[in-house]
Order: sequence, then structure tokens, then C-alpha cells
Amino acid sequence: MSISPRLFQSVCIAITFFFAGNTFAQNYPNKPIRIIVPFGTGGPDSLARMLGAQLTLQMGQSFIIDNKPGANGILGAEALSKAAPDGYTLMITSSGFAASVGMYKKLPYDTEKDILPVTNLVENPGVFVVVNPSLGVKNLQELIDLARKPNSQLSFGSPGIGNSLHLSGEFFNAKAGTSIWHIPYKGAGPAVASLLAGETQVMFSTPPAVMAQIKAGKLIALSYSDTRRHAQMPEVPTASEAGLGAFTHHGGWFGMFAPANTPLGVLNRLHQEVRAAFANPQFRERLEILGADPVGNSPADFKIFVGTEIKRYVEMIRLAKIQPE
Repeated sequence: MSISPRLFQSVCIAITFFFAGNTFAQNYPNKPIRIIVPFGTGGPDSLARMLGAQLTLQMGQSFIIDNKPGANGILGAEALSKAAPDGYTLMITSSGFAASVGMYKKLPYDTEKDILPVTNLVENPGVFVVVNPSLGVKNLQELIDLARKPNSQLSFGSPGIGNSLHLSGEFFNAKAGTSIWHIPYKGAGPAVASLLAGETQVMFSTPPAVMAQIKAGKLIALSYSDTRRHAQMPEVPTASEAGLGAFTHHGGWFGMFAPANTPLGVLNRLHQEVRAAFANPQFRERLEILGADPVGNSPADFKIFVGTEIKRYVEMIRLAKIQPE
């Protein structure tokens, strides 16, 4: 059986790239790695800095956090999509990455073709409904009653339009029969700061962004949207226990991504190092104190998960009657 010159050339090129990719992965990393965080300080920034410090210890190269807030994470994701696919530019972002597909008519990148999922870092099984103590409400029903008053001017802050926490707030309005006004900020940190300052009165937040403030008594948690109470906040009732079972829903996630065409060997190496970090008892404890549940699934499994999440958020946006921009 003869082999055509063109086929032979294609096979040789494929073999060359295979071995080149493996060699590259074996030598990776040999210089600092940049992690884009498409938000300001606070929230996912805290997770990125914790993980970056741990990976620096494990891999012997610095992981540098590059905050690129704006447009609900789209600016950071666009920067990632244009970066060299060599494993030296990564992104840690929230589930708002999936929600953006349903929130915007056109994105400056293709979520499937331009960006690769590496691993789901942590999940937040639920969302806290938190208020500023000055509001004077002590439980979820009191908040609902106050928000239903004709002259109510309550507002809730979120990390940005289309963010999963913005959607949680609109979902709450739909299920509670309220009209709490949404005010978007450039990240979880500014949204929490606004709540602490009394500029907004309510926030629907993942645990890591508000756990310290709740424990310090600076914010009051009225309910948690998971089916079970939060392990770090067992005194806070679930949404069902608080009288609004219809608000029970998932709280979102934070994942690691890379530019398209990043070598599979590099993706697998990063996944293995994240798993090793999660296996470290001290690091895992720090995550759990933040209120985050470590995941660390494979690139293939995370890709399937992200696709499912995109469909879920598109449906959630439709139910909330939010028009794509």
C-alpha cells in the first residue's frame, strides 16, 4: 500500500506538533504566569490571589494577578481570547462568563471557539440575602414586606449587569413579588462596599464576598438559597425555611480558563496542580473558611459543565424577562 506525499507530509507535521507540545508541557512553566481577573478587588480576586500564591509555591514560578474590571467581565475575557495560547496567560472568572451569552446580543469573542475551560475551581451552592443592619429588618419576610410597600425605594447592588448575582436579585423579585431596584458595580468588592456604606440596602451574594462582614456583624444574612444551611453559617436559614422556597437555586462558581489552542499538556498540568492545591489541608481549610466548595474537575468535564451552564442562564434570563443588550 502506497502513501501519497501529501498524506505523508501531514502525518509528519502532526507527529512533530505532538512531540513539540509534549516537550513544551514538560518544560512549563519557565517564566511568570499572568492570571486575568475581570473584576476589581474582592470576591473572585481573593480566590485568585490565594490560588496564585499556592501555585507559585508548587510550580516555582510567580502567578501575577491582573485585574481588568469592566463590562461584567467581558473586557477581561476579550483580553484572554487575544492572548498567546502558551499557558502564560490565564483567567479566573465567575459564572457570569456563562450568563453573558444570554445577556448580550454580541460578544467580542466566541465562548466556545476562543476560550478553553481548564477547571472549575470552586462552587457556591447558594446565595446569601444580606442587608445593611440600618435597614432594621431581622428576617426575610420583613424584607419582603418592606420591599412591597408602595413607597419602597430599596436597591440591591451586584458585580455588574448580567452577572449571576444580578440574575439572583431579579429571580428574587420575580419569586417574592418585589421590585428592589438593581444598581450594577464593577465587581463584588465595590458592590459590598456600597452596601456597607448604606448606598444600597440589599445584596444577593456568594459566601466568599460577604462572609467576613457577616461574622463581624457589619451585614445581616437573612437566608441562604441552597437546600441546606451553610456549614460556616448554620444559624442562617435556607430560603425554604425563611418562607420563600421558590428562591432556592445554585449560587454560581469560579473557574480557570485559557486561550484557545493552548496545548492540552499545559491544560492537564494546570488541572493537576489545582488538584494538588486542593489536596493541601491548610489551603483547603482557607477555601472553606471563605465559604467556597473546591471542585477541580478535568478540562473535558468543565467544558461540558460550562455548556450546560450557558443554557441554564439563558433560560434564567428569559424567565426574569431581561432583554439582551
